[in-house]
Amino acid sequence: MPLNPQHKNVAGSDAQAEQDVTTYLEQMNPLPLHNKSQHRKAIAALIAVCFLWGTTWLASREGVKHMPALQLVGMRQLLGGVCYVVFFLIKGYHLPKGKEWGPILVLCVLNFLLSNALSTWGVKFISAGLGSIIGAIFPLWLVLIAAFSSHSKLRFNTVIGLLLGFAGVCVIFFDHLQDFLNPEFRFGIFISIASTWSWAFGTLYTKKQAANFNPYFSLGLQMVISGTALIGGSFALGYAIPLAAIPNASWMAIAYLVTAGSILTFLAYLYALQHLPTEQVSLYAYVNPVVAVLLGWQLLGEELSGYIIIGMLITLVGVYLVNKSIMKMLPAKRVKEEN
Repeated sequence: MPLNPQHKNVAGSDAQAEQDVTTYLEQMNPLPLHNKSQHRKAIAALIAVCFLWGTTWLASREGVKHMPALQLVGMRQLLGGVCYVVFFLIKGYHLPKGKEWGPILVLCVLNFLLSNALSTWGVKFISAGLGSIIGAIFPLWLVLIAAFSSHSKLRFNTVIGLLLGFAGVCVIFFDHLQDFLNPEFRFGIFISIASTWSWAFGTLYTKKQAANFNPYFSLGLQMVISGTALIGGSFALGYAIPLAAIPNASWMAIAYLVTAGSILTFLAYLYALQHLPTEQVSLYAYVNPVVAVLLGWQLLGEELSGYIIIGMLITLVGVYLVNKSIMKMLPAKRVKEEN
């Protein structure tokens, strides 16, 4: 569903152009909520996002213990994507045509074939808590990519945020220096960081192409394509196990990742975005790692040392400062805060 002609030749300031794109995206949103007395429900939805997306790291960690990681993430994506696509088709949306598939396929590769798949594969070799902390640093790459591509000067607070973010990661890794002797641990760290690079490029590409496709319907299509490719590739390369051989623990993890991680949390996220300021909704990115670290310690027996706690806090402060500076890089969404 490309942007209609009057939006393609927007004249005036960048702010006006971004507002036009925002209005268009709001019109495409298949879940319009017109009740203006939903502030408390929006807060509850945000809390659900903060908690549930944090728990998905644990579900992924448990699931990949018993089956190939890429097969698991492929099944999660395919099942979740089918739910999205069926929902939108029932709502009357039509499949993209011709060139409209271009941005969808690019984002499919960046967001799912690479980012989601690599982050899930990574927790096969590192803890869920560590994986979640690494996942939280992707705004740092956003700023660095933008700085190198536009040659613009970084603000003082942005530089401080970058330094704090990377310093916090170094503090965390100081507690894992011995683990770097393990090649599997090194590999897990590398692909987890690579997943954040891919997510950062996907975010910037989404901003650039936001007016050329429906981002909500596109999400399901991306998941179906990526899930099919990952499952097919896993079986073709001999890195998959028969469905009958998948243990109950992995099936439970897949079911949780599809329902809580993909469907319920995404709906709650949309609801929160429609009723709360974007800056407030973005807080989930700082809460998710805390949830993953604490629950990983309590439920999975993962290590929780002083270095991890201090490093995580330093990293999140740095990411917060950087995130404040990139709000202007993403399409603005003006949401009136209801009382």
